[in-house]
Amino acid sequence: MKRKDYQIYISGTIKLGVGFGIISLLARWVTGNTILSSPETLIKYGLTGGIGYSLMGAFALILFGFLAKKIHKKYPGHHTIGDVLRQKLTPTGYWYMISVLLLTSIDSLLLQAMGAHILLHMIFPLPIFTGMLIFLLICFFIGGVGGMQRLHQLAGANVALIFGAVIIIPVYFYIQEGVYPVYEGIKLYHPYLLYINNTDAFLFIVTVILIGFGQVMIDRATWQRVFIIQKEKAQMAFTLAGLVWATIPLALSSLLMIIIFGRSYDTIYSLFFELVDKIQSTMLIILFVLFCFSAISSAISSELHATTTLIVKNIIEVFRTLTNKEKWNCTYIVSGMICIFLLTIVSFLEPNLLGLLFFFGNIYASLIVPLLYIILSKKVLPSIIPLASFIGAAGGYVSLPMLENLMAIWVSFAISSFICLVYFIYQSFFIELIPLKDHTGNFLGTKQNAP
Repeated sequence: MKRKDYQIYISGTIKLGVGFGIISLLARWVTGNTILSSPETLIKYGLTGGIGYSLMGAFALILFGFLAKKIHKKYPGHHTIGDVLRQKLTPTGYWYMISVLLLTSIDSLLLQAMGAHILLHMIFPLPIFTGMLIFLLICFFIGGVGGMQRLHQLAGANVALIFGAVIIIPVYFYIQEGVYPVYEGIKLYHPYLLYINNTDAFLFIVTVILIGFGQVMIDRATWQRVFIIQKEKAQMAFTLAGLVWATIPLALSSLLMIIIFGRSYDTIYSLFFELVDKIQSTMLIILFVLFCFSAISSAISSELHATTTLIVKNIIEVFRTLTNKEKWNCTYIVSGMICIFLLTIVSFLEPNLLGLLFFFGNIYASLIVPLLYIILSKKVLPSIIPLASFIGAAGGYVSLPMLENLMAIWVSFAISSFICLVYFIYQSFFIELIPLKDHTGNFLGTKQNAP
């Protein structure tokens, strides 16, 4: 890639069709959280929870697919979610949403980095700092320096490794062990995994679907892919990507059941290490290790690229116009600083992926209706619409001492939705639009006249 072509860094060189659009979306959304939260969900909520986790990504991508075509139509010429927000919001609302985007970017990057931290610790006899330094350096050159074009070049190989692992390894084990012995071992040692009338699991399912939809709606990398997938094929690409994604947590859950059938276990995160120990074939061990780090590096690289683009294009350039050389220099500096931040935090923070997902779940849930309002509205919106998400998230966190995490997330969603509904009713019935004309009588637009 030539340094002068900064737009290629943001969007790549081609418009994607259905096939490559699916590959690009899967390379973004098969993450360390997918690999490591699947067993945690299965252990905590049983087989119903494992199925529910697979539905999270499926419904999130499918539902966002309905918006993708409309986004293409309403916002031609844009490249990031920040471009849309700048068009639709007042300065106060815009900077608030940019702050939220940066916060959720940190959350997403931390989730992936923690996943890499856990896997490095389990598989390789390296100090955590050294392993993470090498890993983040690779991600820096792929996403931070290489940009969208490099991500596209590696997406096919990443997805091939992912499906090679989740298809070949379970088939190998079930041929070795047989399906019935696995079922009997689970029934004897872990019967709670097969209990389907678990009300907590059903609440978990609907809540993670809500969180997943909020994650996809605010995801910087996903919005960039909306704009580079062909308009007429965007919805199909998202729908099929969601259906394919759902099979991956199910395959990982089946792998987990192979490990624990017929015996107990020490910790959740040690289970994948035991899987590596149990695999007899060197080729399958290599395939599993490549699958894990391919998925996590692809996700971090995509998020690193999207966050860097957001900072350079939608923050720095708002204050002053940059030359192409300055954009590249800012890109190197920003992406490098993000990698150093991740290395520092992950070296000292204890991993808790599912807990972190639920902690930020209030934010993701509270953003859904305000973002829908922003996407579908036809005019510039006041600050109350984006700030509704802040009020909703704050209400959810305040309710935590009285409610459990899952119910608090629904409180956040309900509060922000109610505020947006009240404003919609007020706008529809109490705000009069007055036509504006110049001195010759030509129509210039409208202004609001509130009684």
